Amino acid sequence: MEEDDFVSISALQHYSYCPRQCGLIHAEQSFAENVYTARGNAVHRKADFSGYELRVGLRMERALPLASQKLGLIGRADIVEFSSDRSAYPVEYKHGLRRQQNHDDIQLAAQALCLEEMTGLSVPFGAIYHASSRRRREVEITDALRVEVVETTQAIRVMIQTGWLPPPANDARCPQCSLIGLCQPQALAERSRRRTMQTNLFIVEDECGPY
Repeated sequence: MEEDDFVSISALQHYSYCPRQCGLIHAEQSFAENVYTARGNAVHRKADFSGYELRVGLRMERALPLASQKLGLIGRADIVEFSSDRSAYPVEYKHGLRRQQNHDDIQLAAQALCLEEMTGLSVPFGAIYHASSRRRREVEITDALRVEVVETTQAIRVMIQTGWLPPPANDARCPQCSLIGLCQPQALAERSRRRTMQTNLFIVEDECGPY
């Protein structure tokens, strides 16, 4: 697979959360900061320094580069714990409280698939570390998550290659998104609504004739 065809692992998290957000960031190279992205960056600072730490029966690798030639994925893991029983356990850092988020789980699953291809080790589990609560949430890398990684990677690749930008969500996710000013979900939704009303009016006039 050509280098330009590789998809960033972080793009899967963005796409699973909001396809338009993913398109703006990874296809149009647009980004903006807000309080939530600043908190996320602060959480990742410790894990962003590459290196390793040895503990009894455990080797912890930080900022470990990851890639999958098979899937065309590239990125890095915040932390990977390699244990003496020859297992690998990726840990992804997130700000906020401990809660299940599918878009976080699919990012972790993508890391697991890359690790399996790179090391030949089985990666049945990983964890999301939630900084606000300072607790881990273990995630099973299920068959369903693995399929979702493959399908989402393919969808992102098509989106980038075709230049298609998904429509805005215009829902409860938008106020927390740093790209709301670039996305303009309310304005685009209103424009779409007006076009739909005009189309429906033309259909009625065509069927009933002019008044």
